[in-house]
Amino acid sequence: MPDLEAEDQKLVVLARSSRARTRAAEGAAVRDTDGRTYAAATVDQPSFKLTALQAAVAAAVSSGAESLEAAAVVSGESLLKEASVHAVRDIAKHAPIILAGPDGEVLKVLDR
Repeated sequence: MPDLEAEDQKLVVLARSSRARTRAAEGAAVRDTDGRTYAAATVDQPSFKLTALQAAVAAAVSSGAESLEAAAVVSGESLLKEASVHAVRDIAKHAPIILAGPDGEVLKVLDR
């Protein structure tokens, strides 16, 4: 799989940490165009559900981010959820989305 630049590898580390800390199905992290990072885990409440990436994008947008440079998801699944991809594409048409396994190994990078 592709080697990641240091800043993108940090996103994978943040996503892994969020997943491990909450014991969630997924962890995610995004970096906005100002270099700020936001991490989140899957939200599974009776009244609403968010993928980890939707939650990370929501955190970024609610903090004033206008676009994203990159995103990462750590999951036990080998496919990116469509809702996660749409959350990123709503504000960043060409930001890479990295999918990594629980061990941090990059499984794929979706460029657009």
